Amino acid sequence: MTYFKPSLDEIRLPINNYPSRVPSVQERELILKKLPQSGRILSLDIGLKHVGVAVCDELRISVKPLVTLQRGSWKKLLKDTMKLIEEYNVVALVLGLPLNLDGTENEMTSHVKRLYRNYSLSLKIPVFLQDERLTSYEAERLLKAKGYSIREINRHRDQVAAAIILEDFLSRLRAYGFAS
Repeated sequence: MTYFKPSLDEIRLPINNYPSRVPSVQERELILKKLPQSGRILSLDIGLKHVGVAVCDELRISVKPLVTLQRGSWKKLLKDTMKLIEEYNVVALVLGLPLNLDGTENEMTSHVKRLYRNYSLSLKIPVFLQDERLTSYEAERLLKAKGYSIREINRHRDQVAAAIILEDFLSRLRAYGFAS
């Protein structure tokens, strides 16, 4: 029996048009000051073995899962990220910030914060953090619902999670008054 299975481009992410919390005035002003009005944004879902990558269009309307990178050294990760930034003409980078469900930090949170500092010092574009709680779970749920096999889910989960992280960040921008 054959059935239609959509490509990753055809997966529709749930649009979350509300912020997960009320943004502080300082946070809003910082983002509005650092982020260009238009242009592509790249997002990373950073894990210990893999890094999921997604990008939005220049008008920040649609989000597309791109690739899952194998995790290596910091230099390799930076090189791979810089290549994608150049290839897609990216104006900002968003890193998923892994928090516990209750909002507390864990070991992986500290790791991503270190990478955030490294990226901020190494790149000429602004770098932001976005809460990524339950994004891998949601990515897996979306892929299962679309009929992907376990092997395909494992191969694409991180990049779909990166797309969800980016969609959440774009929703946050809309809540701050950034039109798109």
